[in-house]
Amino acid sequence: MSHPMPKNALGVALIGTGFMGKCHALAWRNVAAVFGGAHPRLEVLADLTPESADAHAAQFGFARATASWQEAVSDPNVDIVSITSPNGMHRPMAEAALQAGKHVWLEKPMALTLDDADAMANMAASHPGQMTILGYNYLRNPAFQAARQMVEQGVIGVPLAFRGVYDEDYSADPNLPWSWRMTHEAGGLGALGDLGCHLVSQMIALMGPVSEIVAQTQIAVPLRPSPDGPKVVENEDSAMALIKFASGAQGSFATSRVARGRKCRLQWEVHGSEGTIVFDQENMNELWLHRAGEAGFTRHLTGPAQPDFSAFCPAPGHNFGFNEQKVIEARDLLSAIAGGPPCGPDFAQGLEIEKIIHAMAGSNGQVIRIERQESEKAA
Repeated sequence: MSHPMPKNALGVALIGTGFMGKCHALAWRNVAAVFGGAHPRLEVLADLTPESADAHAAQFGFARATASWQEAVSDPNVDIVSITSPNGMHRPMAEAALQAGKHVWLEKPMALTLDDADAMANMAASHPGQMTILGYNYLRNPAFQAARQMVEQGVIGVPLAFRGVYDEDYSADPNLPWSWRMTHEAGGLGALGDLGCHLVSQMIALMGPVSEIVAQTQIAVPLRPSPDGPKVVENEDSAMALIKFASGAQGSFATSRVARGRKCRLQWEVHGSEGTIVFDQENMNELWLHRAGEAGFTRHLTGPAQPDFSAFCPAPGHNFGFNEQKVIEARDLLSAIAGGPPCGPDFAQGLEIEKIIHAMAGSNGQVIRIERQESEKAA
């Protein structure tokens, strides 16, 4: 697949300087070095305070700093806005960026509510010349790209079933202080919004659209300590679901932020009529493949034969990392802006992911049908 890159440097604004803000900054600094094309201009960085904005702009290499995200979004020298803010600010920031004529790279989850995500997708559709992309970086792992190709090429025959989990333990300690992430108003969904949406993005990339879901959620630690006394946890610590795909295949899904010992267990397997593929993000440089007639599984180690790996390293077995996924994500956005293949998930595709995770959150043991966009049905 050809990925043309912009010949002229595009200006970038970055909002947010936490974990993902730094990932975006590294991606913008490295994308041209890895894939060629003009180096993006790191124009302006926005953070909560002038002091933090100044310090991070100097650290990340941005020309200017501001404590006003509105100023960053409206800057005439900015072509692309990277948004890595808390979940509750995703909609106003993304909509302001689109209204200002910018392309948007937004971290997941897309929004707090399904209504918000729907409004954002509609606004993006009304700005067809502006690219949107959501930060589902695990889709860019060369191992995942190779697995997706195997499924599409029929290496394991007809996909019959998907089994996936995404578990971490960052909230397992009951003494962990209460935070905004545990509220609907500021955090939106819990484990489904933080983790499960990543698994959904991979699940539908491998298996196609979802038609029905039945799910249950759990709040394992209902009260968390705070300086004002115990506070209620409003969103889910874990969720489990059974899934029916539009193809007729079946699936199981589980996600948890309280699974002790799990750090990034984004693990899935696809069972096909002629074989099985297995992947685990904690071993992100390996795919395991079984085909009919073989005694067991064959280990496929990430290397130059897999998509995008050789742009970083020419030698097999030298491993690919988390931040490199974001560099590929930046490349895909720049390529789309330059007239290359559409980048995704865009806001329209992100809305489909949001429909699934919000259906899981609201199922409470009842079957929910997932309505698809007419454009998706046609595709």
